[in-house]
Amino acid sequence: MNKTLQAKRIGAIDVDTRQLDADNAQGGVVNMNMLLRTLWRGKFVIVFLTSLAVLAGGYYAYVGATPKFKSTAVVMLNTQQQQVVDIESVVSGLPADSSAIATEVQVLQSRSLLGKVVDELKLVEDVEFNPMLAEDNMLDFVKDQVIEAIGLERAAPSSDDAVRLMRQRNATIDGLLEIITIRNVPLSLVFQVTVETTDPRKSAAIADTIVELYILNQLEVKFDATEQATKWLSERVAELQVSLETAESTAKSFRAGTDLVSPEALTSLEVQLKDLRTRISDTEVVREISFERVQSLAALQTPQEKLEATNDPQLQRLISRIEQEGIITLFDTRFSQIVARANLELQRSETQIAALSTSQVELQRQIDSQSADLIELQQLTREAEASRLLYEYFLSRLKETSAQQGVQQADSRVLSDAVIPGFPASPRKPLLLAVSFLIGFMLSSGIVLLREARKNTFRAADELERITNYPVIGQLPLLPIRKRKDALSYLAEKPTSAAAEAVRNLRTSVLLSNVDTPPQVIMTCSSFPGEGKTTVALALAQNMSKMGKKVLLVEGDVRRRVFGQYMRHENAKGLVSVLSEGSLLEDVVVREDRVGCDVLLADTSTENAADLFSSLKFAELLQKAREQYDHVIIDTPPVLVVPDARIISQNTDAIVFVVHWDKTIKPAVIDALRQFESVNTQVSGLVLNQISLRGMRRYGYGDKYGTYSAYGSKYYTN
Repeated sequence: MNKTLQAKRIGAIDVDTRQLDADNAQGGVVNMNMLLRTLWRGKFVIVFLTSLAVLAGGYYAYVGATPKFKSTAVVMLNTQQQQVVDIESVVSGLPADSSAIATEVQVLQSRSLLGKVVDELKLVEDVEFNPMLAEDNMLDFVKDQVIEAIGLERAAPSSDDAVRLMRQRNATIDGLLEIITIRNVPLSLVFQVTVETTDPRKSAAIADTIVELYILNQLEVKFDATEQATKWLSERVAELQVSLETAESTAKSFRAGTDLVSPEALTSLEVQLKDLRTRISDTEVVREISFERVQSLAALQTPQEKLEATNDPQLQRLISRIEQEGIITLFDTRFSQIVARANLELQRSETQIAALSTSQVELQRQIDSQSADLIELQQLTREAEASRLLYEYFLSRLKETSAQQGVQQADSRVLSDAVIPGFPASPRKPLLLAVSFLIGFMLSSGIVLLREARKNTFRAADELERITNYPVIGQLPLLPIRKRKDALSYLAEKPTSAAAEAVRNLRTSVLLSNVDTPPQVIMTCSSFPGEGKTTVALALAQNMSKMGKKVLLVEGDVRRRVFGQYMRHENAKGLVSVLSEGSLLEDVVVREDRVGCDVLLADTSTENAADLFSSLKFAELLQKAREQYDHVIIDTPPVLVVPDARIISQNTDAIVFVVHWDKTIKPAVIDALRQFESVNTQVSGLVLNQISLRGMRRYGYGDKYGTYSAYGSKYYTN
């Protein structure tokens, strides 16, 4: 059953350890009450650091900072402007889109424009904008002094001087860029040019100059563009004029060197050519007919056939008398005449066809020649006309551009000139003080909260119980003493003090930790040295002795032996002598009157302390002490330093574990308790020791810890 209880405790401690780690890692739930209390506890740090921040801010605002004066000039961008030379429409200026606005902002803060401002106002000679000026003046002064001392002549300006001047000018532009602010008013075409310098007049002058040169720059850009366009148009007009004259001269010379041709005349020739082709076709038909007639006439044999073929009236008259003498001769003569006439007609047709063909060839040649000439003449005419149109267009644009040179308008205009400020814009003293206060308060609060977050100790009994799952059986205040040896005197001389009452409460809790079998052998221990376990052991022994009990106080820490700091006993023999040399208990114990009990001091030993406490003689010693004393209180070494406490705990009835208030870290307490549980030993209870009453109130616990609160002060005499 004890092992089951041990396992449950170990599991609970592991769970609380993981919960503790999670709370430390994640910060847990923010408790505003605890947060405010933490800030209140660190109020002196917060007030001190905040005061320092306010003093630093005030010194800077009223003494250290140089007053700066801010002046603003306002300029508006015109998106539409009337052109005087164009009376038919109003042409658009700059577009009103975001890209155009961003472009104008860049133009306003361009180095070229600011360079003109630097030259206009001679800012290179101003130390505020040219920090190199003071250095260069000092160097020049030293050089002049050296030259005068040596007696040399001044050297002529060199290229190095030009480089130095250019470097100074660039540095001045950089300085000017740092003190100007160009801002576009949202949803508008208005720009605010703000300048902040140490001189109010200088601020206004620079702002106005930037705006003036910006507008002048727009005019110069337009004028340069117009002038360049005019120059280019003039050159093009001159070239086009020469080209036009050449084209017209070529067309005129070609027209003079060829026959007069026109589309109408060429059409008339083509009509004639068509008529010739028709006549040739008709004549060829006639020739074919004539040729067939001649052939057919030549094939005739009989007079009757000849008569039928010719159907000649004269042959008709002669055919009836063909048998008469001499008539056949007349008939043949007449037929021969008809044949000769047919041959003549055939010959005439062929001659006519030859003549018409010759005329056709000549007319076709004439048409081809005049067509080519007409095409070339038309091409030359078109080229001349195109040159004329282009020349007239460029001449018109040249006249318009020349007319616009004198009436150009800027794309922007000034809405408001810069006003000379009457009060400095910076430093803004109230705001600076407020910001200093805010920064100081936040920084100091952060330091206080960080310090509190890094604090991983126990300040309250309920917190100690919750994390360890062990009861807190005592809460002892910090004794108002300077040395350890004064602790016993204080408890003896102040029996009604809060500390004495707290020891009585601890004694009661220890004795009642086991009602059935009250503990007889009690040991005190802690995680590390310096947590007050020895003082607790002495206080318990003193308190039990005053009850009339016979008490033995054993110094179990044979390695350090700190009892000598509380008592003035010089005993050569002690606990080690009893365990290793066989000395009797009653021979080595000493009587301490201030404690009212017997004390078994620790003496030097060459043997290991853990081995001594593990021996059978130690168990026999405690058994003998049980027989002779009502209570035995053993002060043991720290648990996490040496194993002595765990070994001694095997022979004890109660274990009082001491935790230093606001000092012992939580993981050390948990680890030390786990050390006892690993050897199946139960800690009877925890003691929150050396509690600072002022610290408890500072941490906000003084109102609910009755023994140390303001309500209990009437019951004690400290």
